[in-house]
Amino acid sequence: MTRPPVQARRRLAHPELHMQRNRELVSFIPVVLMMMIGFASVYAARSAHVDASSLYYSLLFVGLFLAVHLLLRLAAPHADPYLLPLTALLSAIGIMMIYRIDPELAAAQTTWLMTGLGLFLITMIFLRNYRRLDDYIYLLGLIGIALLVVTIIFGDEVNGARLWLKAGGFSIQPGEFSKVLITIFLAGYLNMNRELLSTSTRHMLKIPVPPLKHLGPLVTMWGVSLALLLLMNDLGASLLLFGIFLAMIYAATGRIIYPFIGGALFASGALLAYNLKATVQIRIETWIDPWSDSLGAGYQIVQSLFAIGDGGLFGTGLGKGYLLFASGEPIIPELHTDFIFSAIAEELGLVGATGLIVLFMLFCYRAFKIAIDSDDGFSKLLAAGLASGFALQTFVILGGVMKLIPLTGITLPFVSYGGSSIVANFVALALLLLISNRTNGERAR
Repeated sequence: MTRPPVQARRRLAHPELHMQRNRELVSFIPVVLMMMIGFASVYAARSAHVDASSLYYSLLFVGLFLAVHLLLRLAAPHADPYLLPLTALLSAIGIMMIYRIDPELAAAQTTWLMTGLGLFLITMIFLRNYRRLDDYIYLLGLIGIALLVVTIIFGDEVNGARLWLKAGGFSIQPGEFSKVLITIFLAGYLNMNRELLSTSTRHMLKIPVPPLKHLGPLVTMWGVSLALLLLMNDLGASLLLFGIFLAMIYAATGRIIYPFIGGALFASGALLAYNLKATVQIRIETWIDPWSDSLGAGYQIVQSLFAIGDGGLFGTGLGKGYLLFASGEPIIPELHTDFIFSAIAEELGLVGATGLIVLFMLFCYRAFKIAIDSDDGFSKLLAAGLASGFALQTFVILGGVMKLIPLTGITLPFVSYGGSSIVANFVALALLLLISNRTNGERAR
């Protein structure tokens, strides 16, 4: 049986070309419905009636993500079809809850969302051959470290942590962008040195141990994480960055010894920081027993636990939450950032909170699937690092507000208020979609 000519084969394959995007478009249908219902409910909760503003907000969201969907049909037709709808829903939940807390902050978050989508589109268009980043990994790594150093030297301290660079009325959190840049560097470096890092010539307690000279990257990343903890008082960024590195080195080598050694190093660094830094000491002691100072250091976590419990199974309903006084002022400081999950759990209940967690689980599952399906080392490690970043960041902040781990000042991806966070996360999302587009495109040929 003869094969049809090339042009005929392309015509036969053409219906498959946009199958991923058609799935994406169908997935947007429930997202759009939930957006419209959610925005209408929030507006009604604040103003006792639904006006045209709720429709404008929902139409703005639909228009923004529909434009991105159309671009993906042209620039990345084989990209994963579910990550963008999941991101749209998470972003909409965040904007709705932030508007519930403070309408002015919701307007600012919408502006940052549009900025993030703009940078997302730029990344999709100009980095279609993202593997060129592998040629500049040392430069990107240096830029990432430089951003952290500049923050340490010139950053402003907010709530005990030195995270922000401010100029006039404008402020950014450079650590969010460092996370992406350092992940790209680690993907390239570990891909080049994976064989050396996988080699074992020594054993300790019958466990293969790599040569000491190959432990340099592990010690270096430990040093960077410890510096973040000691100099920036940033337990969250320290844990997140080191956790991403351990996940990536395990993905590169398959050696469980690296996470074990890394865990021991981080524990020793945390113990050192506990003895040297009062802020770290307070956070650990507050985590162990917040009730001993429920009106002081433990106030936020105690109120968070009350709010989550007050939500019950189905929640108090939008606009009826305990975390907001009748005047509209939040009972917890920084409710729109660190503790937005507590507000969601209270007003939407266990069902709504569990639904939000399931959305993050689906997002991380699709991101890790992209890593597993990738057929070259750099792409696989980059996707694994980005996916680990989303997973760890979500766990760290949710665990903090639910008292599973010490509270850290990082944001819930796409949901919490924060311009730097949402912009950096959209760049990471674009890289994930570019990786999946290349992998799926290669398989479709």
